[in-house]
Amino acid sequence: MRVAVVGHVEWVRFARVDRIPVAGAVAHASDSFEEPAGGGAVAAVQLARLAGGATLFTALGDDEHGRRTVERLGELGVEVRAQVRPGVETRSAVTLVDDAGERTITTFGPRPDPCGAELGELGELDAVYFTAGDVDALRAVRAASRVLVASPRARHALGHGVELDALVLSAHDEIEQREAANVRLEARVVVETEGERGGRYDGQRYEPAPAPTRIGDAYGCGDSFAAGFAYGLASGMGIEQGLALGARCGAACLGGRGPYESQLTARDL
Repeated sequence: MRVAVVGHVEWVRFARVDRIPVAGAVAHASDSFEEPAGGGAVAAVQLARLAGGATLFTALGDDEHGRRTVERLGELGVEVRAQVRPGVETRSAVTLVDDAGERTITTFGPRPDPCGAELGELGELDAVYFTAGDVDALRAVRAASRVLVASPRARHALGHGVELDALVLSAHDEIEQREAANVRLEARVVVETEGERGGRYDGQRYEPAPAPTRIGDAYGCGDSFAAGFAYGLASGMGIEQGLALGARCGAACLGGRGPYESQLTARDL
């Protein structure tokens, strides 16, 4: 299968704290590490682990974080086709993870989004997950891919009449709910995730996958879910089977330190 992600990347510094500090407090980090992450990167690695490889179409700054992103994602099985923007910094973020595994994210700088005019030759694709880009990019991957799943965080690309096979969003995320309000009718199915409670789609519910025995952190669970769901649909699964696979991917990600330590692989299927 040929699978891809069109989306955004952030260079993220992760820090483990006992609890998220309240205003005026000081928190000490017991563990700290850095990874290229963000919705596009996380989904691309998850797809690569299921399909044996994946391509990420993204935009990066002409800086050290951009160069390290290409190198690190390559180590994780992702071919990065980056539109490098001179004079622009790769977006960065700090993620605090508390003892319950919940993550709190602060981003720095604008999000560089890939442009359709710079995507190049796509070929025939089996599945694409779209998290960021312009409407020309969305139209291009719609024409190239059998299955197109999008996040409402794609924002400006949505709402222009491009049909989606699925729109995946968090039921608890106010930003995603607001962005999805005007594009729901463009998707054949709208999936709203509810974490440990599973989620809902088209008036029905789907069940969660069993939680891992050790909880790492929740960073990347939603995008791992969406990637697994897209892979399932492209593999010929029905919606229920695809959601079950997506739920397994999200639960597996929860067991790791950062987004990549325990993602589901083809050997787990």
